[in-house]
Amino acid sequence: MNRHEQRVIALETIYQNLLLKKDIRKALFECTHGQNEIDPFLYTLTIDLMDKKTAYRKDIESRLRDDWTFDRLSLLEQTILLMAYQEFYVIHTPKAVVIDEAINLAKAYCDDSSYKMINGILDQL
Repeated sequence: MNRHEQRVIALETIYQNLLLKKDIRKALFECTHGQNEIDPFLYTLTIDLMDKKTAYRKDIESRLRDDWTFDRLSLLEQTILLMAYQEFYVIHTPKAVVIDEAINLAKAYCDDSSYKMINGILDQL
């Protein structure tokens, strides 16, 4: 499984956690169709993210316009931004790759203009 495919699985996993309040480990297990061996990249992008989620939310919110809050973003936008933060700050993926992947996910799964907002926030990293 390549990194992009792992990012899609991470997107599904974190989205389930945010939307359904599903335990992140259970969601990851279901999204990987019961695989017991989880790639370290995918593990870090999902399970390890939960410890940093609150700090990331605050930082993302500080980069939004004054009349916006993190909770006002769609859950998919929130998911993509949280993943991008984790990948940039913990996995140390180059910024250009993080932004490119986040934009691709936003174009595939979010509203038509979401990718512009995501790009604007991540460009400030």
